[in-house]
Amino acid sequence: MSKKLNVGVVGMGGIGNLHATCHTNDELSNLVAVCDIIKEKADAAAEKFKVPAFYSLKEMLSAHPEIEVVDVTTSGYDNGSMHFLPAMEAIDAGKNVLVEKPICHEVTDARELVAFATRKDVYLGCNLNHYFSLPADKLREYIKNGAIGEQIHSIHRVGFSGSSATYGGSGGARWNRPYSHTKAFLTHPFSVMRVFQGDVTHIQAFMDKPGVRKSNEDLMLSIQSIHMKFQNGSVGYLLSQRGDAHFGTCACAGNLAWSYELVGTKGTACIENCVEKLTYWELNKEPEVLNTGITDFNDTFPRRIHAYLEDVTNEVPKEFLRASGRDALATIEYIFAAIDSYENGGALVRPHALPPVHGDVKYM
Repeated sequence: MSKKLNVGVVGMGGIGNLHATCHTNDELSNLVAVCDIIKEKADAAAEKFKVPAFYSLKEMLSAHPEIEVVDVTTSGYDNGSMHFLPAMEAIDAGKNVLVEKPICHEVTDARELVAFATRKDVYLGCNLNHYFSLPADKLREYIKNGAIGEQIHSIHRVGFSGSSATYGGSGGARWNRPYSHTKAFLTHPFSVMRVFQGDVTHIQAFMDKPGVRKSNEDLMLSIQSIHMKFQNGSVGYLLSQRGDAHFGTCACAGNLAWSYELVGTKGTACIENCVEKLTYWELNKEPEVLNTGITDFNDTFPRRIHAYLEDVTNEVPKEFLRASGRDALATIEYIFAAIDSYENGGALVRPHALPPVHGDVKYM
């Protein structure tokens, strides 16, 4: 059996506890400590996982220098504003870091974080977990075997199903902001589209909110319609909304709607509910259907976290780290390009260039 990596988890909310559970159950991980600035959360997690509690990352790393991986699951405005500082602190201490999505609240912070990890030569990964599933594995197989052919277009529909009758108000201060849904939620669909179609070169976006939000002085732009062009020549359409309507023709798991359809010159494949189903169509043939029997989106967490632990354990070249910091930076670049497009009346925007991949000469 491979040596276990010593792990500390920072941010012990619901997602932090989910990450800690994954580490407890993973053969490649040894959960050493948990940390949260809110003492009650840290103490409750420490009791649950039978590890020491800490209330600052500096204190945790000082007490446990053997920690090799810091898993950052802190929350904040738009579900991401508190990732930057603990991730930077851990990287500065020479630790490998896995950070929740979105990688940062601001694109400038994300650029700095990715650049710092490169300079420090550590593994920086992000929990882009929606393409760590059996249907995603099957789609990769179809693409690799040429069953899709030349990619033509894709449609990704994702969001929470609801109606004006189910609207529950604007929420707290961290959610009643114009781009809270955009920043917190679009990381996943952008990451899925990019992993299968490659880098995005052009983005055009329209955003809005329904009358029930306007009449309640809800600042959130809860509806996004985003058109994009990929470097490989294909185009894509992303439609997202946060419980404003029911996705009548889109597969739903609970109240979360999720479908990704990739169309090519030889065949078309559609993933439904992320983890649940994939259907492949080819002209004049019966559809091929993969039903996994899995309906819980949380199934992606142990698969993604294990992939990160596996890559670090195997010391893969950092440019081949799955769901890397650079991959996560791409998603936040696209999010900010979409915001730029919307703020300029739907103008065509070219996302900021990603940092180049230089590669390690040891593997050249």
